[in-house]
Amino acid sequence: MSPAGALALKLVLTPILVGAASLAGRRWGSAVGGWLIGIPFTSGPIAFFLALSPGPRFAAEAALGIMAGAISQAAFCLAYAWTAQRSTWIASMLAATAAFSAATITLNPLRIPGLAFLAVVAVVLVIALFLMPRRSETTAEHLDFPRWDIPARMVVATAFVVALTSAAPLLGPRLAGLLAPFPLYGAVLATFAHRLQGREPAVNVLRGLLLGLFAFASFFLVLAVLLPEGIAPAFALAIVAAAGVQAGSLVTGRRLGLA
Repeated sequence: MSPAGALALKLVLTPILVGAASLAGRRWGSAVGGWLIGIPFTSGPIAFFLALSPGPRFAAEAALGIMAGAISQAAFCLAYAWTAQRSTWIASMLAATAAFSAATITLNPLRIPGLAFLAVVAVVLVIALFLMPRRSETTAEHLDFPRWDIPARMVVATAFVVALTSAAPLLGPRLAGLLAPFPLYGAVLATFAHRLQGREPAVNVLRGLLLGLFAFASFFLVLAVLLPEGIAPAFALAIVAAAGVQAGSLVTGRRLGLA
């Protein structure tokens, strides 16, 4: 894909996704908004473009790395949620970013087969969900939001995505790859919710994101296994797998009181 086409994709997909997640959060609760952004709307297309060039095997290896990033995102969610219990959104964001960085550095040298790594990711996500702060039964999420709220979220998220991906050539492939799974959308939704609504809705966004990461990991495992055999069938089966896991995670999360 040409640089202009890639930029156009970022400018279109990012505001649509953040806007949809924000509206879903208002309609069904902030946890659902977080769950929605767990779907690999942007990382999936990136993997597709990698499969076209440099090629399927390169993209398959990259998919394993992106799948591992779910663990770093879990560290981000836990650090933000617990810091938010006593601190502002700024301190929470700094703590979450530090936790993401530490987890990413730890994961970088690890080389584990795909299925085994998926099992590790799933265990980490389950543990992270149960380590999140308990839900408050008295916190209301209804609020008269300012008109600029959703447009501002869309602008901030889009600026973050464009800035990070534009800086990738300067950062180099290794550092850019380490930063790729950073939960930009989750960070934007959580910080806006924290600032405007309080800590509980922000934590709910991150709790929903954790639920969405099961589908995220499943999607990239299927790609890692099947891409060398063909791009089209690999993506078709990855989408089916992710859709099934995504629906199941929301149902299970609601039954357990996690969403």
